[in-house]
Amino acid sequence: MKKVEAHIQDALDKNGRLVVGGKKHKAGELFFEPTLIADVTADMDVATQETFGPLAAVFKFENEQQAVEMANATEFGLAAYCYTKDLGRAWRMSEQLEYGMVGINKGLISNEVAPFGGIKQSGLGREGSKYGIEDYLEIKYTLFGGLNI
Repeated sequence: MKKVEAHIQDALDKNGRLVVGGKKHKAGELFFEPTLIADVTADMDVATQETFGPLAAVFKFENEQQAVEMANATEFGLAAYCYTKDLGRAWRMSEQLEYGMVGINKGLISNEVAPFGGIKQSGLGREGSKYGIEDYLEIKYTLFGGLNI
């Protein structure tokens, strides 16, 4: 909760614009309102640290390539999202975004059959799906030759 509040305050101190939310929810101290901050820039904490809270940061960009470059300019890589009606753009974004999971036109992308996990500083390996077991296995390659059987 404190990290979410700190990221919001940092963004506001650096001319970010609070669109909605921004405070604890009336349901109790363990709940925080879904928050949207616009006019986010690369120097804000929300752009350089993982928040893990109900905070969406909106960046301005001129074109698809700039959006990809901005999204990839982080040491983190758990999940990225792209909203588009253009199937070609959806594939390009999915291929270019350096993230372990990419949601196209969908925010809730985790389920029991999907490999969950990030890249870069957001993790190594996958949980769930058929790939989840691989971290616990040792793969061995054996080649037999010269047996003249």
